[in-house]
Amino acid sequence: MVRFSLVVATRGRVEELAQFLDSLLAQGRADAEAIVVDQNDDDRLAPVIARFADRLPLLRLRSERNNACHARNLGLRAARGEIVGFPDDDCLYPPGVLDRIDAAFRADPALAVLTGPAESPTGGLGSGRWREESGPITLDTLWTSVIEFNLFLRRDLALALGGFDERLGPGTRFGSGEGNDLVARAVRAGHAARYDFEQRIVHPDKRLTPVAVERAALYGAGFGLVLRRHAPSAGVWLRFLVRPLGGMALAALRLRRLEFTYYAATLRGRLAGLLAGEEAAAGRTLAPLEPTPREAAPREQPA
Repeated sequence: MVRFSLVVATRGRVEELAQFLDSLLAQGRADAEAIVVDQNDDDRLAPVIARFADRLPLLRLRSERNNACHARNLGLRAARGEIVGFPDDDCLYPPGVLDRIDAAFRADPALAVLTGPAESPTGGLGSGRWREESGPITLDTLWTSVIEFNLFLRRDLALALGGFDERLGPGTRFGSGEGNDLVARAVRAGHAARYDFEQRIVHPDKRLTPVAVERAALYGAGFGLVLRRHAPSAGVWLRFLVRPLGGMALAALRLRRLEFTYYAATLRGRLAGLLAGEEAAAGRTLAPLEPTPREAAPREQPA
């Protein structure tokens, strides 16, 4: 029986994906499968897939769309595991992390969603806004409890919720917040969700880098849009406007131009998301996803 299905939406990375698959192998679990959803328009991943095909349960799907949530939903439909996760193609699983997650779900049959923070490769917490205590996830606390690559759900629930909203995330004009949106929909439907501060997934720390600055407005727009959909009060979303304002002020005092640009772009994006049109801002009820038989999965080369 497959316990874990790990769906990796990937584009542009090769060696990083191989390193993730190595970290998955090192978990020592024969009940964990990897589903690689390839969004590349070439066959650059063929050597990596060949290297691991005989070493772990591995399925490669192809997607013609540059949309991370569309790719994740393709993988979710093909998943066989009881628990699904959505690792980034440049993250690493620390030793024993799947055992920890497995134990948490087995200990509490009512638990539907489990999350944790990012860990920097150099140690300590990575990029993001992180609670420092474990506990239930509510609409007040999910904003500091969720990142997609450290999000695990029971597969049946993920399918029933309709998976990720494909209007959000990388490849869209609202470049983040898709994990927060999915967990918020689970919480609103009455399912138990929990944040484990010690459940770490290693991910490159990109905060206050040129890459982060380039993406800040897009990511801010997604986060702002999901705040508008699900924040229970103005007090929740207001603090996420105050924080980049404070960052801008400190960066200006310290004459740190890159930091100032980052926080300004973040604020601009969050405001754009909060002020988005009603059609985009409305949190629609997604139709449940139907599982896809393995033989019908999209394996063809993109056009």
